Amino acid sequence: MTTDPGLLDDLEWRGLLAHSTDLDALRTALSEGPVRFYVGFDPTAPSLHMGNLVQILTARRLQLAGHVPYALVGGATGMIGDPKDSGERTLNTLDVVKDWVERVRTQIEPFLDFDGPNRATMVNNYDWTASLSTIDFLRDIGKHFPVNRMLARDVVSRRLESGISYTEFSYVLLQSMDYLNLHRDHGVTLQFGGSDQWGNITAGVELVRRADGGKVHAFATPLVTKADGTKYGKTEGDALWLDPDMLSPYAFHQFWLNAEDEKVGELLRIFTFLSREEIEDLEAQTAEKPFLRAGQKALADAVTTLVHGDEETEQAKAAAAALFGGGGLDGLSVPTLASALHEAGSVRLARSDGMPTMVDLLVETGLCKSKGEARRTVSEGGAYLNNERVGDPDHTPGESDLLGGSWLVVRRGKKHLAGVELV
Repeated sequence: MTTDPGLLDDLEWRGLLAHSTDLDALRTALSEGPVRFYVGFDPTAPSLHMGNLVQILTARRLQLAGHVPYALVGGATGMIGDPKDSGERTLNTLDVVKDWVERVRTQIEPFLDFDGPNRATMVNNYDWTASLSTIDFLRDIGKHFPVNRMLARDVVSRRLESGISYTEFSYVLLQSMDYLNLHRDHGVTLQFGGSDQWGNITAGVELVRRADGGKVHAFATPLVTKADGTKYGKTEGDALWLDPDMLSPYAFHQFWLNAEDEKVGELLRIFTFLSREEIEDLEAQTAEKPFLRAGQKALADAVTTLVHGDEETEQAKAAAAALFGGGGLDGLSVPTLASALHEAGSVRLARSDGMPTMVDLLVETGLCKSKGEARRTVSEGGAYLNNERVGDPDHTPGESDLLGGSWLVVRRGKKHLAGVELV
């Protein structure tokens, strides 16, 4: 099978090569025929996130270029977790990690081809780690790791004063063992991952050399940051989760739609499969007419479609149009409407208290500070219920007005809106 000779040039143009081992040697290997490569994902949460998506899409790029993917889900390394800059990780139970392994597997699978000529393989490092004895681990793996070099690793040196357990200290040995095992059993000769993993990745390259005398390759993708250089959050309230139950497709689409102008070109390169010509055209449009947000719209549509599919993307766009552009609300699914209103801001009111008036709705949602202000808003023509202007401050919605059986959309003027859920 032939491979795409322009792969490495494309990765470089997209800004996906932050670090690499010998770049000329890697270029030669990728041009000589299919390379077996792997990328790993630790199940340290019930869902993958934006940072993992960089790796998934990079694996897809390599497979489309003719190379053979091994997607590793770390059932063993996930039991420990890579050391953080501060504080020990909370160790999860085996049952929790097993559940998260399956969740992560199902999130990766749609992006890779598991049936074609260069079909992907899913592996779990728990399979070759669980039965390994401590003695064998120390003799066969530990002897190749000089302690002085382990102490010099950035994350370890930062933790020495506050303290780091042997468990987290030894994480690099487990991840390196993955590369050695995949090299021995499957002929894998390339690993990549995020730049925050570069120390672990190069340790794996070195272990293969020391243990087997093998020559293998590696590269790292850059950390994606905001325009001010700060990281995107990974906490539950701030992360860009791929699981629709943890972050709705509407909120996911809105995230990309709100990308900073300075970052939109970079994000298009990393997270979409649009061509160079298409991306450069979108960058030009963004620079010339930023108010049209052409780059952001293309970005949001492309990434949401990749992760959640066409139907959810169209629902997200329809919800945004309905809430902010005056489109119809009736065609929205209840989950999409609910998630959109949660994002916009919503309140819950008890049905047992009776239907609220338009004035009550404006005050309860915080769109008006007082009933007097709410009445003035209505009289001046600035109050809307389900996108319809309301002229009577004492107007009370009926059961037929409830969207999805429980929701109302309340608006003050063109830009200020909120949801009301009657429960």
